[in-house]
Amino acid sequence: MMQPIQGASARPPGQEPPLTGSTAGDAPLTSLQRTVLERLIVRLVALTQQQSAEVWAGMKHELGLKNDAPLQARHFPAAEQHLGQRLETATQNHTTRQIISQLTELLGQGNNRQAVSDFIRQQFGQTALSQLTPQQLKTVLTMLQNNQITIPQPQQRPATERPLLPAEHNSLNQAVTKLAAATGEPGKQIWQSMLELSGVKTGELIPAKHFAPLMTWLQARQTLSTHPAPTLHALQTSLKQPLEDVEWRSVTDYAQQNWQATPQTVLTTAQVQDILNHIFLRRTERASGMIEVRDIQPIYNPFIAPFIDSVKNLSARPGLLFLALLVALAFFWLVV
Repeated sequence: MMQPIQGASARPPGQEPPLTGSTAGDAPLTSLQRTVLERLIVRLVALTQQQSAEVWAGMKHELGLKNDAPLQARHFPAAEQHLGQRLETATQNHTTRQIISQLTELLGQGNNRQAVSDFIRQQFGQTALSQLTPQQLKTVLTMLQNNQITIPQPQQRPATERPLLPAEHNSLNQAVTKLAAATGEPGKQIWQSMLELSGVKTGELIPAKHFAPLMTWLQARQTLSTHPAPTLHALQTSLKQPLEDVEWRSVTDYAQQNWQATPQTVLTTAQVQDILNHIFLRRTERASGMIEVRDIQPIYNPFIAPFIDSVKNLSARPGLLFLALLVALAFFWLVV
C-alpha cells in the first residue's frame, strides 16, 4: 500500500497544487478576473466608441506593460481601478453630451436661446453653455423643460442692421481657425460662443456691427492663450482696440467683485475668457445706442465753452478777473 509523501497534504485527484507566495503574482488572470475586466471594457467601448483592442492597449500602457505582454493576477487590482476610473469619466461625459443635445434641441424653439443666455449670465456669470459645469447644465435643462425660465418677447431688429458680408465672415472664420489651432478648442464650439455672445438665434446671421468686437475678442483670446501668466494689464495690451478709462475701471471692478483679482493677479483661462466676454457685451451694448453720462455734452458746447474756461482761469487770479469785468462793462456801454 502506497503511503503519501511525508509533508504533502492530501488533495482530490486532478486538483492543481495551491500557488505559493513566490508564484501567485506571476500566475495568469483567473477566468473570473478576466470576466470582470472584459465587462468593464464592453461598457467603456459602448460609451466612448473606442475599439476593445485600443482599451486593452491603453490599460497595459497605464500599467507599464508592453502591448504583447500578458496580464497577470497581480495586475488585476490596478487594471480594475484604471478601467473603473475611465468608465466613471466616460459616463459623466456621456451624460453631459445627452444634456447638451437636449438643450440644443430646445434652444431652437421660440425665444429659448435668448432666455437661456440671459439666465446663465445672471445666475452663473457665464455667457456660453460650454463654460457651465455638468450640474449647471442639468439645472438649465430641468428649468427650461419645466418652463421656469422667463421667455423674453421677440425683439425686432432695425431694418438698417445688415448681416456680415462674405468677406467679413471669411475674416472671422480665419481668426476662429487660428484660435482653434492655438487652444485645441473645436472651431464649431468657438462659433457657438460667438453666436451666443451676439444674441443671435438659430438660422440668423451675425450683425455686421459685431464684426469689429468679435475680431478683437478672437485675436485677444489667441494672444493670451500663449501668455505664461496673463493679468489684466496683459489683457489690456492684447486688445486691438485698447480699453478706455471708463472700460478699464469697469473691468477692474468686475475682476475685483468676482474673484478679488487686482490688475497684477494671474488669471485662469476661464477668467480671461469671462472678462473678454464682459468687454464684448459692454461695447456692443454701447454701440446699440446706450449713451453713458460721460458722453452727454452741455448744451452750450462748443461756442460758450471757451468763454467758461477763460472765466475759470481768471477766477484763480482775482485782480485779472476784476479788470476783465471792467473791460466787459465798458464794452457793453459803448455798444448800447
